[in-house]
Amino acid sequence: MLMRTKHAALWPFLGVLLVGAGCGGKKPIPIAPTGSVQTTAATTTNGKPVIEFTVEPATIDRGSSATLKWSVTGANYISIDVFGAVQATGSRNVQPYATTTYHLIADGTMGRATADTTITVNPGNPAAPPTGPDTGAGQGGTLQDRIARQVQDVYFAYDQYDIAGDAQSTLTADATAIKSILQAFPTASLIVEGHCDERGSAEYNLGLGDRRATSTKEFLVQLGVPGDKIRTVSYGKERPQCTEASEDCYAKNRRAHITAAP
Repeated sequence: MLMRTKHAALWPFLGVLLVGAGCGGKKPIPIAPTGSVQTTAATTTNGKPVIEFTVEPATIDRGSSATLKWSVTGANYISIDVFGAVQATGSRNVQPYATTTYHLIADGTMGRATADTTITVNPGNPAAPPTGPDTGAGQGGTLQDRIARQVQDVYFAYDQYDIAGDAQSTLTADATAIKSILQAFPTASLIVEGHCDERGSAEYNLGLGDRRATSTKEFLVQLGVPGDKIRTVSYGKERPQCTEASEDCYAKNRRAHITAAP
């Protein structure tokens, strides 16, 4: 009687095993824990980086600003033409003078992907070119006079071409002045000259001067000066402002100078 009772107690357990064996060995469907979040990764069939590049608003009035936003996955190097290298996710406020297309490049292990976004700028009613004598507000005179009075040179550390410290403040003021000047002289264009001190070879200083002029132009474009209105030239060490062999003199020659194009 005791043995029969033990066997009877096992029958329900054996029945469960038999039912499981008759279901084709299907595994139970896992249940996500409470509070979990489902995410989807953006991918492409060719394995290149994936870019989301937008601007808001896409149309502005001249003098207003817009915000560029980007998000890139699968890239090890990302750059935007007017900013240089950027992080994978970010945003920048820009104030273009005219309709501008921004170009993003993302390099990954499987190749390069690119994206463009355009800000349309309504010209509005630009100010008429000033006439008569200078009122004292710096708005009168010829194109070259305006540039000479309102646009300052920027200076660089030895063997450097990055825009840092005081140069950023100077170029921010220069950008405001240049946009006003271009409104008054809409057919004008500018030249950014890159200069170096006398140390180093002529060839090396021509390259360094070119990098100084280019970084100056890129900073101005980032602040809304139209890029098609500026070109660059390098004079290396061939046109010094100061000819004494001293550090004070060298510092005056490490500069970018902005002038009117002929």
